[in-house]
Amino acid sequence: MADELTAGSVPPYYREVYDIVCPNQESKIDRDVIVKILMKSSLPKQTLSEIWNAVDTKQGYLTRSGLYKALALTALAQQGKPVNDKLLDGFAGQELPKPSLGDLGDLRTLSTQLRRERAPNLLSYNYQQLQELDTVTVNLVPEKKGLLLKHVEYEVKSSFYKSSVSRRYNDFLAFSEALLLRFPYRMVPPLPPKKIGASKEFIENRRKALTRFLTLVVRHPTFHESEVTKFFLTFSGSDMQYKIKEQFRNLPDEFVTSPLAGQSKDLVPMDTQIQFGNSKEQVKRLFYSLNTIKLIVDEEVRRKVATAKHMLSFARELNALGSDTQPVSSWAMGQNEVWPKIKDNLKTISSEFSVLSEKYAQQSKVSLDAVVERLALILDVLQSYRDLCERHEKGVLKDHQSALNKMANIKKKKMTATIKGGEHVGEVEQLSSRITEQESQIMTMENRNYFSLHCLQMETQLVYANIQIVAVIMQALAQCELKGHQELLDVWQDTSNKVSKLPVSGDNSQNNPT
Repeated sequence: MADELTAGSVPPYYREVYDIVCPNQESKIDRDVIVKILMKSSLPKQTLSEIWNAVDTKQGYLTRSGLYKALALTALAQQGKPVNDKLLDGFAGQELPKPSLGDLGDLRTLSTQLRRERAPNLLSYNYQQLQELDTVTVNLVPEKKGLLLKHVEYEVKSSFYKSSVSRRYNDFLAFSEALLLRFPYRMVPPLPPKKIGASKEFIENRRKALTRFLTLVVRHPTFHESEVTKFFLTFSGSDMQYKIKEQFRNLPDEFVTSPLAGQSKDLVPMDTQIQFGNSKEQVKRLFYSLNTIKLIVDEEVRRKVATAKHMLSFARELNALGSDTQPVSSWAMGQNEVWPKIKDNLKTISSEFSVLSEKYAQQSKVSLDAVVERLALILDVLQSYRDLCERHEKGVLKDHQSALNKMANIKKKKMTATIKGGEHVGEVEQLSSRITEQESQIMTMENRNYFSLHCLQMETQLVYANIQIVAVIMQALAQCELKGHQELLDVWQDTSNKVSKLPVSGDNSQNNPT
C-alpha cells in the first residue's frame, strides 16, 4: 500500500502526534487532519501535495503507518531533500527524522475541532477536557464600613478570560435569564433562591451555589465562549443586570443562528424518542440515589461538627478540673489520696481532647469541600437536565402539537365551507391562505423540535461526561475518611499514653480496657 512504512525506527515524537490526532486509538486518520498537520510544517504547497501523493491510499484516510511515513517525508523535505520515499530506506536500523510542526497544543486543538465538526452527534468531551475549559471563583467582597444600605457583592474571576469583575445576585439572575433566552434547548444550571435579610450561613451557602452555577456554565461547550458568557465575565461597567438585558434582548435563540438547524432532522436518530424516555428515567434514578447519598454525607458532616463541639466541651471540663486550686482536706479524703494525683494529669489530658476537637472540625471542613460540594455540583447537573426535559415537553413539543391541532381545525372548517359552496367561496379562499401560513409555521416548529431533540442528545452526553464526578467523590470520600481516622488514631494513642499514667487501684488495672 502507498502508506506503508517499512524502514527506520519510530521516534517518540511520532507517537505523540498520533496520540493527539487519535486520542481513542482509531485505526483511520481523516485526510483533513493529515492536511492540517502538513500545513503546520510551513512547506510550499507543491511540496505538501507531493507528500500527500506519496502516502495517499485513495480512500480519504491514512493508517498509523501512513501518518508516520508522512511525518518522515515532511522532516526530510524541511531538510531540503526531495520527496522520495526511497530515501527512507537509508534509515534502516536508525531513528527516523523528526519534523518541525510548531506547538503541538495547536495541533491538539485543530484535531479536536475537526473531529467535532465531522461528528456533530458526538460530544467529544471527557470530564478532564470540560474542566480545562475554564476555572471560576466566586468570593464575597467585604462589606464597606459606614454604609447603611447593605447588599452582598461577589468578586468573580475567570482563568480563561483572565478577568475579575464585581457582581451582585441580581446580575447572576439576569445572566441566567439571558442564557435561557439564547439557549432554550440547553442545560442552564439552577440558581440559588433569593432572600432578603439573609444570615451569614445562608450567604455562604448561596456563594457556593453561585460558584457551582458559574462552573457548570463556563464548562458547558456551548456556553463556554458564547457572547453572553463573555459579557458576564468581562463587562466591568455599572448596572450589569440592565446592561446584559439590553445587550441581548433582541438576539435570536440558538436555533436561528446554528448552522446545524437546517440539518437537525438528519441528526436525530430514529429511536431518539425511546432513548430520550430511557435517559429521563435513568437520570431520575441517578438524582434520587445521589441526593440520598448527599443527605447521608450532610448528616455525617453535622455529626463531626457536633463531635468537635463535644470534644471541646470535654476538654474545657477536664481543664477546669485540673486547674482547680482548692485543696481537698484529709477530712474529705481520709486515707485515699488518689484524687490530687488524678487532678494533676487531667489538665495535660485535656489538651488531647482539644486536639481531637480540632481534628473533627478540620474533617468536617474537608468533607464539605471535597465531597459535599462535588455532590451538590453533580446534582445541579442532573437537576438542570430534568428542567431541560420539562421545557422540551412543555415548550416546543407542546407548541408543535398545538399547531397540528390548529391545522386540523382549519382544514375541517375549509371542508365545511367548500361543501356549502355559493356565498362561502370567499371564506374558502381565506381558509386556504390560513392553511398555507399554518403549514409554514408547522414546518418551522418541526425543525425546532428536531433541533431540540438533537440538543437533548448532546446534553444527555454532557450529563454522562460529568458523571465522572461520582468517581472523584468516592475517591475523595475514601481519602478523607482514611486520613481522618489515621489522625484520630494518632491523637487517641497519645491520649491513651497519658491516661495510662493515671493511678488505678486494685489488681484489675491490667484487665480494664483503656
